[in-house]
Amino acid sequence: MIKVLIVDDQAILADGISSVLSSCPDLEVAGIAQDGIKAVEAVKKISPDVVLMDIRMPNMNGVIATQEIKRIRPETKVLVLTTFDDSDYILNAINHGASGYLLKDISANALIEAVKNAYAGDTILPAKVAKRIADAARMVSSDREIKLKHRFAFSEREVEIALMIYEGFTNKQIASALKLSDGTARNYISSIYEKLGASSRPDAVNLMRETLNA
Repeated sequence: MIKVLIVDDQAILADGISSVLSSCPDLEVAGIAQDGIKAVEAVKKISPDVVLMDIRMPNMNGVIATQEIKRIRPETKVLVLTTFDDSDYILNAINHGASGYLLKDISANALIEAVKNAYAGDTILPAKVAKRIADAARMVSSDREIKLKHRFAFSEREVEIALMIYEGFTNKQIASALKLSDGTARNYISSIYEKLGASSRPDAVNLMRETLNA
């Protein structure tokens, strides 16, 4: 049984989500919280497996709540569920530990599957959300791209991935956003490390920072 905490300040939406999830025998709605502060308190009490997290809420928004939940209970998966398909929210939520991002127009069956898949360790990113992440990662000045290409002889794809590494994306997030297999993403990242002369991700980021800030 997968224990789920629903976090949404709109009671009618929270009740609707609860009804959908309760229709699945594998899922248990363990609680509903109306804001980020109450969500953090609920996580401490009920230790949910998955949290469905709204973004815009009073007292503490979903991004900060996600960060706090992942700090106190890293094993809890947080799925951001919102109407705001805004790249800033997407990036912030995922960079603060969210396992994925869903829009509230998702179907009942897709929502149930997303909760199960997040619990299993998958990163959940609908196609249009993944595209926004990729687009956001590409929204850098040509100067940054030129600097990396000139200094390290990166290909176009390597520049794209190098900048995503620099912005804090994980390997899995890079693969998902760019629609690459995990193996292909790893190969690109290994090539980037080799061209940088880096032995680790922090080392790679530091080397790029030196070039980009020069």
